Amino acid sequence: MSQLPDQPAATSVPTSADVARLAGVSRATVSYVLNNNTTVRIADPTRRRVREAAADLGYVPHAAARSLRAGHSRMVLLPAAQTPAGPAYQRFLTQLESGLRRLDYTVVRYGSVGPDADDAARAWAELRPVAVVSPGGLTLTPYGIGVLTRSGAKAVITLGPRPVDGAHALVVDQREVGGGAVRHLLSRGRRRIGVVMPQEPGHALLAGPRLAGAVQAARESNTYASIKPLSLRYEEESAEDLAARWPTLGLDAVFAYNDEYAMLLMRALQDAGVGIPGETAVIGADDLMLGRLLRPRLSSVAMELTSEQPPAEMIDRLIQNPGGSPERHHLLRPAVVARESS
Repeated sequence: MSQLPDQPAATSVPTSADVARLAGVSRATVSYVLNNNTTVRIADPTRRRVREAAADLGYVPHAAARSLRAGHSRMVLLPAAQTPAGPAYQRFLTQLESGLRRLDYTVVRYGSVGPDADDAARAWAELRPVAVVSPGGLTLTPYGIGVLTRSGAKAVITLGPRPVDGAHALVVDQREVGGGAVRHLLSRGRRRIGVVMPQEPGHALLAGPRLAGAVQAARESNTYASIKPLSLRYEEESAEDLAARWPTLGLDAVFAYNDEYAMLLMRALQDAGVGIPGETAVIGADDLMLGRLLRPRLSSVAMELTSEQPPAEMIDRLIQNPGGSPERHHLLRPAVVARESS
């Protein structure tokens, strides 16, 4: 008869009572300190002693148990975006997450959004978050927002180009990126401007509005400027093919969607003998460090995510005061960084 291998002895999970004994305080004091409760005055040496004891034991508060005691969750759900996330978006998520943690929220990044918006909302609601920040690329419906609020979400916030009825919105309008790039090129006397449209899946959510912003800026300039979309894969061969056709396109400038596509295309244009910026001015977006190391240095649209109130504090305020009218906050503030390539 086969025998099961010996199983390791169960490891005991440290409890708040263990922390209290080691620190020489009550369990209530442990709870006040580790839950950042500021309504009770506790001396700084005692706070340090409690935190050191918790660190020594490897103790962390149980988020689910804390939610049961409080009668509500402290979880803020950050579902993953369906589109490639640029540096500005990553900075925003990092700042948002650290800000929420300082405010004593449990932040959970959710890896899958499901096949459609309503399915995603139902999946999120199962976790009973106190707030959800819905990513760009997924348009919540009134049904989905209702599912979330009925499950206990005090605040549903969308992050994307357009507000959604019934939800708060952090508006990131990518049209401003394309518009800023084209206005810069127009100011340099360029009139026949190409706009790169990546062929890779997932980029359309940003590329479409950036093209629309470019077209609008050209139309409003009263300079008879023209905009030509340029299909490009993120491959050397695709860039070489486009560069080989460049003399037939009659373009004197290009907004290349972002810095990565700009660097790819600029090298191919240089290899094909196209002078930059003499024959063709080039500008990207995201202001990557690598673009500054090229020769000529790459012009770019830098994107700063900003608001009147830090997003973490805004979400905390919405959680504390649910039921108000939906708020709209514009987050994106693009700024052209002009360098030698344009």
